[in-house]
Amino acid sequence: MHSSKRTTLRALVRAAAFLAMSFSLFGALTLNAPAQAQTVLDEVLKARKITIAIPTDFPPYGFVGTDLKPQGLDIDMANYIAAKLGVAIELVPVTSANRIAYLQTRKADLVISTLGKNPEREKVIDFTAAYSPFFQAVFGLKSQPIKSFADLAGKTIAVTRGAMEDQELAKVAPAGADVKRFEDNNATVAAFVSGQVNLLATGASVAGNMMARNPNLGAEYKLLLKDSPNFIGVGKGEDKLRLKVNEIIAEGRKSGDLDRMAMKWLGRPAGDLPN
Repeated sequence: MHSSKRTTLRALVRAAAFLAMSFSLFGALTLNAPAQAQTVLDEVLKARKITIAIPTDFPPYGFVGTDLKPQGLDIDMANYIAAKLGVAIELVPVTSANRIAYLQTRKADLVISTLGKNPEREKVIDFTAAYSPFFQAVFGLKSQPIKSFADLAGKTIAVTRGAMEDQELAKVAPAGADVKRFEDNNATVAAFVSGQVNLLATGASVAGNMMARNPNLGAEYKLLLKDSPNFIGVGKGEDKLRLKVNEIIAEGRKSGDLDRMAMKWLGRPAGDLPN
């Protein structure tokens, strides 16, 4: 065979061998490539179930009803999200102390438990947009026409000494308002329930518990002292789930569903909440 032909043949053989080796290597790399990690949202939709941590000791946001089942604003919100996702729900009771740990250890996919957002918490978990208000306010009997802080003049108002609502009330109480300070929430609430004072300045949870225990009292929300909205906790980096829940929250704001939930449990609409 002519030398040039032999050279060409050897070159073709080498090229074929190289291509075979390349395809083999590519196939091996493809087979050994790790599968794309599933997100929590992917897992929830695949299992058709979401696990949500909720409070059961913090009325009106979460407590155990007479039927021994959890109820409250946070429970309604959890059920709302599950319904919008089209999945079943498992409610997991948590406390203030362990609710973030439940999210970090994947014992819960979301935490809906009067969770406030702050820089320290943002280091370990992510947050959705706000879904409900948490606030300090003035409460009174439905029969009392209190429309503005000026209407507090001539009224006696119970408040817990040194609490946030005490500080906020001091900023807005008009001259002539008689602020009665008590040493703890139990004494403050007892003064209002027994009729020793006209009005009660306290947090939404304390007031909600008071109204749940005394339904015949006829108490209601009157004036806002300070707003501290609640956010839903999401695992760090779980952006698909966070953005999906944000879509549901935005839809709930637009439809009025969030306002209806807040009115049902807090006596006031959700209003404008931060993203």
